[in-house]
Amino acid sequence: METITGTAAGVPYTALPPDGGVDAPAPLIVTWHMLDAPRTDAAFAAALPMAAVPAWRVHLGMPMCGARMVDGRVDAVLELARQDALLAFLAPFAQQAADEFPAALAALRDQLPVEEGPVSILGASLGGTVALQVLCAESIPIRHVALVNPAVRIRSVVPLTEGIAGHPYEWTAEAERVADRLDFVARAAELTVAPALLVISGEEDHPDLRADAAALVDTLQHRYAQPDNAELVSVPNLAHPLADEPGLEPAPQRLEAKAVDDILTQWFRRQLIS
Repeated sequence: METITGTAAGVPYTALPPDGGVDAPAPLIVTWHMLDAPRTDAAFAAALPMAAVPAWRVHLGMPMCGARMVDGRVDAVLELARQDALLAFLAPFAQQAADEFPAALAALRDQLPVEEGPVSILGASLGGTVALQVLCAESIPIRHVALVNPAVRIRSVVPLTEGIAGHPYEWTAEAERVADRLDFVARAAELTVAPALLVISGEEDHPDLRADAAALVDTLQHRYAQPDNAELVSVPNLAHPLADEPGLEPAPQRLEAKAVDDILTQWFRRQLIS
């Protein structure tokens, strides 16, 4: 499979062309990877290539990941997590990635033969937070949204970082405000602009993340004019990561990741062709 690497407005990316080649501008799917494995755009492209989708799949690198790692190591990221898991690490990463998107998208349109108009987006774990922020911002028309083991409520993610810090998180008034802003079940009214949303949740993912994913879909189904436009799919044997550690380089696709890839491929093909 042909792989194109580049930088769009300072954001590194790995791009995969549409199935069948490029004879004319094709639809665009933009993704944001997780901070667990696979934790770079290249590794994420290998884990979820969606090879049979008739669209460009452009995997953007998250801040301080992949080509933007400090000294090629994750140490700087871990240090931020130790300083303050929410205010120095999770929230700034998600916010920067969302803020970078409009300029990166404009640059991608100059570099690749993609269609004008709405784009589709996909986010995994903290990348799911980014996708939901982009959707809420409404600055870019969004066609479809897919989420994999997403961080729907950042408050549920913070305890998962306590092993890095070595102590329970100390909540402050500012942290509570940020957590409220990154609670997309509470903000579900802002998400109904999406024509279709798919949430894939691993049956072995963290229980709170699974509960949040189910709550998001349930809430949207009650708000959507067509409830079937919000869909939750559970994947047996899938824990939170999609690849083996260290998750920095492209690696052979795991069976659980292939199951996710198959679901995404079928869903995006159905959405793009309909």
